[in-house]
This record gives sequence, structure tokens and C-alpha cells, in this order.
Amino acid sequence: MTLIAAAAAVLDGQVCRPGWVSVTGGRISDCGAGPPPARPEWDFGAHLMVPGFVDMHVHGGAGVSYDGSPAEIDRAAALHAGHGTTGGLASLVTAAPQALLAQVRTLAAATRRGVVDGIHLEGPWLSGAYCGAHDSRWLRAPEDAEIDALLAAGDGAIRMVTLAPELPGGIPAIRRLVDAGVVVAVGHTDADYDLTQAAIDAGASVGTHLFNAMRALRHREPGPIPALLSDPRVTVELIADGVHLHAGVIRHVVAAAGAGRVALVTDAMAAAGVGDGAFALGRLDVEVADGVARLRGTPTIAGSTATMDRLFAATVRLLGADDAALAAAAAMASATPARAIGLANSGRLAAGYAANLVALDDDLQVARVMRRGAWL
Repeated sequence: MTLIAAAAAVLDGQVCRPGWVSVTGGRISDCGAGPPPARPEWDFGAHLMVPGFVDMHVHGGAGVSYDGSPAEIDRAAALHAGHGTTGGLASLVTAAPQALLAQVRTLAAATRRGVVDGIHLEGPWLSGAYCGAHDSRWLRAPEDAEIDALLAAGDGAIRMVTLAPELPGGIPAIRRLVDAGVVVAVGHTDADYDLTQAAIDAGASVGTHLFNAMRALRHREPGPIPALLSDPRVTVELIADGVHLHAGVIRHVVAAAGAGRVALVTDAMAAAGVGDGAFALGRLDVEVADGVARLRGTPTIAGSTATMDRLFAATVRLLGADDAALAAAAAMASATPARAIGLANSGRLAAGYAANLVALDDDLQVARVMRRGAWL
């Protein structure tokens, strides 16, 4: 057993000052508020201890993408783990059918090795009007044969698919995927309010990066945003990096939906952890300047360069930098995304949960990361 203490800890959703956890065999065996029951092996003093972050939407980092080789997948995952991401999905962008199948097979192997917790297909079943940084040449409507081929290639690793429900066969595809145990997210979509509601009724339960790459909210043509935001069955993603969304929008979404229905996501691409320069997202060229990624020669944002620790810290400050803000940010960075993608026993510091935790200093910078009971 390893006993870990800190001046503050977010334990099962509550901020405790001080707090402690005990770890046995890769799991949290006990936790509590107040001084630890014995002398801790690890005492983080004035630091804050939070659950390991869960990023359900991330494309790469450290100069490489999750559509690359096994070594590149490991490299991207290691970059994000160093910033506190102890779980989540590897996201793939739109690609040609055979290329996408090959990418899924490679990521399925990485999932079996425990490098990532599964695959998120962000495409190819997206709207041409709102494709964002996806290669429009390979956008297509969902067909049963391709769905079945991808699910077979994933061998259980595909956990989430983003889909535009207005495409031909969109609603039946949602039902087919949900029946196969896949979480369906509505995104990159031109769907109206009623069709979005029909997609939710068919089983869609996530809104991919709410507001971004979807029909805008208008007072007589509300589109997908209010349908996703108001339905208690839906978890909405937010890219809270200071680029994709205004601070007032983030506050409004959290106030409207609550931290239990909002998942912070990085949507990070290869430039995360690297800096400015030229990169690729799928087969599209991306230029990063001042930390903002855009398709080369266009104003189109192409993912982010963020890491989850940065989003956590920014959200805490945005919501008031008090204990309520700490608890809300911890939920949105850990428990809510873990629940949305079906990661049982992950996303909380509570007895029986996986021993995934992050120690943060006074500036909310990462000091240490534990994943499955082992320090990274």
C-alpha cells in the first residue's frame, strides 16, 4: 500500500483540505479528508491532488499524430500523460476508406497495449458545410458495410464516433453504432434543432466541441446547439483554450448544463507540446502561429495546441478560482468525460477507482502524475 497526502485534494468530487489516498495494486483502496491515518510515503505539502485527466478528443502531440506508427502513438500519448492525461481516446480525422481501416487497426493494437483507452472516429461521416479541418474529398455518408468493417478492425476499441445526423442514413447509423456499444457524438453538422433532437432520441449522447463546426444558434432557427445543451442525456465537449470559445460562452455552458454534463477536451493536434511551425492534420497542412493552429493559408482553426493541465488551470480561474471552481473543473476534466465514454472506475479519487492522479503546485502546474498506481 502507498499512502499519498496533500494540502488539498478533490476526493469523489469534493475539495478536502487536507486530503489523502491510499493505493494498492493500481487502485485506490481508501481515501479521506483530514490528516492521513499514518505517515505518508508521498506528502505533497501545499500541492493540490486531483483525479488524472481524461481527454476524450485528442489527435496527437509531441510533433506526431495518432494516425501514425506505433512509436508515434506512444510518443503522443507520453506527451499528454506528462501533462496529467491518464486516460482517454485517440482521435482520427477523415481519411480514405482503406487508410482509415489501417489507422484503426494500429490504434486498436495500441489500445490493447494500454497506451490509450480507445478510439474516437471524428469522421468521415461529417457535413461538407462544417467539415472544419477535415479533408472534404473523403467525406461520405455512413453505410452499413463501412461501419461494420471499421468496427471489426477496431475489435472493440472504437468507443466514440462523431457523426452529422443530416447525412443520408445518419439516424439509422446512430442506432446501429449505439447497438454496437459505441458512443455517438453529434458534430461537424448542419442539422436543425428537430433533427438533432431525433439524433439524441436515436441514442446520440455527446456534442462534439459545442459551438465549433456546427450550425450557429439563431433565435428562430436554433440549430443543434440548444438541443445538445438542454438535453440531460447529452454530454457536451468544450475546447476551453482561449481560442475556440469566448470566456462568457464557457461560463454560460457550465451554468446551463452543470459540470456533470460538460467535458473539457483539448482537440490537440501534433503541435501540442512543440510550439509554432508547420504540421499536418491527416493529409492537410497546418500552420501554428502564436500557439494557434490553422489550415495553411486559411482562417480555419485546425484543432488546438493545448494540454489538459492548461485547460484545467484556465477553467479554474475562469470559474472563480475557489473550491467550487476546483471541484467543477476536476469534474469536467476527469469524471464527466470518463463517464461519457464508458470508462468505468476512472475519473475520480475514490475507493475502488483506478489510481490515476495528478499533483499540482500553487500555479496549477503539474508536479507529479500517477497512472494505474505507477508514477510517471
